[in-house]
Formats: sequence, structure tokens, C-alpha cells
Amino acid sequence: MSNFYIFSNGELIRKDNNISIIVDGEKKDLKSEVIEDIYLFGEVSLNTKLLNFASQKDITIHVFNYYGFYSGSYYPRKTNVGGSLLVEQVKNYLDYENRLYIAKQFISAGSFNIYRNLRYYNSRDVKLDEELKQVDILIKKIEDMDTIQALMGLEGNIRRIYYSTWNKIVKQDIDFQKRVKRPPDNMINTLISYLNSLIYTTTLSEIYKTQLDPTISFLHEPGEKRFSLSLDISEIFKPIIVDRMIFSMLNKAEITEKDFDTGSNFLYLKESARKKIIEKYDKRLATTIKHRDLDRSVSYRYLMRLEAYKLIKHIIREKEYEAFRMWW
Repeated sequence: MSNFYIFSNGELIRKDNNISIIVDGEKKDLKSEVIEDIYLFGEVSLNTKLLNFASQKDITIHVFNYYGFYSGSYYPRKTNVGGSLLVEQVKNYLDYENRLYIAKQFISAGSFNIYRNLRYYNSRDVKLDEELKQVDILIKKIEDMDTIQALMGLEGNIRRIYYSTWNKIVKQDIDFQKRVKRPPDNMINTLISYLNSLIYTTTLSEIYKTQLDPTISFLHEPGEKRFSLSLDISEIFKPIIVDRMIFSMLNKAEITEKDFDTGSNFLYLKESARKKIIEKYDKRLATTIKHRDLDRSVSYRYLMRLEAYKLIKHIIREKEYEAFRMWW
């Protein structure tokens, strides 16, 4: 199974039992049996016939605007549904003590994975001993937090220290001082925003394959117009997938100033750069590790689905949830 990315302007149609993309009069058939998600970056027209077919095949369609920023998703009608699980998921959210426990797991695992990144890049040339010590101290305070707000404040302090190391880790001369989202104000912030939107959509697609409701979250407050559970679970995997990719691509000069629209203060990635990042991202998702509990190799992408399954076991009181932590 794989993702399919469309950057060109064209038309997406159903043809027999497959999907076809038509660009400049030329048609390319896509085998629906092997597609999990379709990502639309170009101006692509489609109709209800195509959407109905995508629903039948459980294909999620993610839409991005002209500049590569996430706009929304076509989320097929769920067939893998469970009313009893939905009720239990809501109960777990309403039980504040339990909700706080799950939220702590997300932050604890995400922060631990941040710590592992810092440890990985700590070397003779890049001195991160002090930052490692500060992050370790804050991680040990996670269990003491008694509200979601306090927990998120602590996580913000961990990320502030973490981001302060990026100018040391990244070998290119980029003035990255802090995380700026709306809009991103330099190359690194633009890369973070772009890759975060990709990992949010991937996580959403993996949640879709389970009986979890993606709008009922535990760390981020559930709200309108967003699938907040994907934000929760993504916290665990952003250091592993997004941050490692940014460090690698910048340090290997696979992404440089030439890949940005410098006239917009590096706000927009050029299409050629987005394609390079997508290719790297796909390979990263397909990377496998030997799973300690399953005793077999699983991909990073499947780890996200396993995280959803682990959360289900906690919700139905089968096994207490422990979020994923890097061991390598």
C-alpha cells in the first residue's frame, strides 16, 4: 500500500475499477488496490463519482493549497465503526484524571524522543550537554503536573530549549530563534509547518483504519473543524520523523535557500522542493524497525496505527496505555 501525490493541475476521475489522473490530455491510471491516500497539491478537479469510489476503497484524499499548506481532507464514511467504543472514548475524555494520564503519556513520549534526538546530535563538534540536562530535569517534572494547561506549559518549555539547539545542529546559516507558525518566518519554520501538516494527515489516515473517533482527543482540546486526536498522536512521532528529516536534509544541503521563494521571507517552498521532501517523507514512513513486543519489523507508518490500537486497549480497560519511545 502506498500514498499517491499529485502536483500538476488536472482532473482526477474514476475509470472502471481504478482511478485516473488526466494532465494536459495525457492519462495515467492508478491502481486503487494499492493506494491508501491521495495528496492533492495542484489544482485538481474531481466529481462525486470519484469521491464515491474513493469511499468504497477506503481512500482518504488530502488537499493542500497552492503554497503547499494543508487545507483539509476528504474522509470517507467509516465502515469500521463501534458505538460502544465511541461511548468509552468519550468517557475516558470526561474522566479528567484518566484524560490527564493519557495526555502525560503523549507529552512524556514526545519529550523523551526529543531527548533522544539531542543525545544523537551531541558530539565533540555540537555541544548539547547543558540542554540535555535541562530537558531531562523538565521531563522528570511531567508526572507532577496536575492540569492539562500546566502539562502543555511544561511541554512548551521543553520545546523552547529543544529549538534553541537547532542553530547548533543545523549546519546551514539560518537564524532560527523560535517556532513561528502563522506565517512561518524562515526556512526552518516553513519546513516544520509543511512536514507537520504531512504527519498530521498520515496520522489521521491511520486513525481512520481503527474504530477511534479522530475528533475526541486528550491532550489537545477537542474543537470544531479539526481532527484533534491526530494532533495528540503526532506529538510522539514528530521528533522521530519530522525533525530528523529536517536535520538530515539541511545538513546534507538537499534543501537550501534556492528551494524557497526568498521574496516572501522564505515562507513558500518551491514545487521542486516539495517534491523532494515528499519523496524523503515517503521513504521515512516506509522505514522499518524491529518491534520489541511484536518481534517483527514494522514501518514508522504502521507504528502510528499501533499507537491507536494501544489507545483503544486503554479505553476499553484491557491494558494501560504506554506511548511509544525510541530505543535506538
